[in-house]
Amino acid sequence: MTDHIRIVVADDHPIVRAGIVGLLEQAPGIDVVGEAADGAEAVKLAASEHPDLVLMDLRMPGVDGASATASIVAAGHGTRVLVLTTYETDDHILAAIEAGASGYLLKAAPQAEILAGIRAVAAGETVLAPSIAAKLVSRVRADATTVAPPALSPREHEVLALVAEGRSNPEIARTLYIGEATVKTHLLHAFEKLGVNDRTRAVTRAMELGLL
Repeated sequence: MTDHIRIVVADDHPIVRAGIVGLLEQAPGIDVVGEAADGAEAVKLAASEHPDLVLMDLRMPGVDGASATASIVAAGHGTRVLVLTTYETDDHILAAIEAGASGYLLKAAPQAEILAGIRAVAAGETVLAPSIAAKLVSRVRADATTVAPPALSPREHEVLALVAEGRSNPEIARTLYIGEATVKTHLLHAFEKLGVNDRTRAVTRAMELGLL
């Protein structure tokens, strides 16, 4: 990734999209390289521009945000998706996370929180608005009682809990006084036990199983 975060903004409301673009254009280290009015256009721009991140609304005409997210992630160009929407129903949240979104924020969030979330997701971290995390926990823990959760080691649990807080690997290493390679090893072991392949799904799966 370059020094600047290259972003495509996908939102079907022109005024809302213009406001988001205006916010991003004033932020240091962020370049808006494309605007999409629907999911299909977002997928095309992601394929042509290879942005670091797509800021994705969910409800859009034609191809919705979750479907567009799945297509962008499946393309394998390394573009990450941060959902920014007004919707926080359980179904919307789960659809976006299962599609491969690396974060989920609400448009009502303070501008500083949105910008911090963008930078965190672009850096490979996971970002969930507190209300979203709470909804995930309440939604999935009811089902978790019928599933025997995997046995994470105490250290794997500590590392995963810090990932859920949005900490990067270097930050986790400093907090736990271990090396970054050790952090990665614990994460890989946790991924294997949880049956997942990335940090975002590891956190949401651990929530589903009542481990976080």
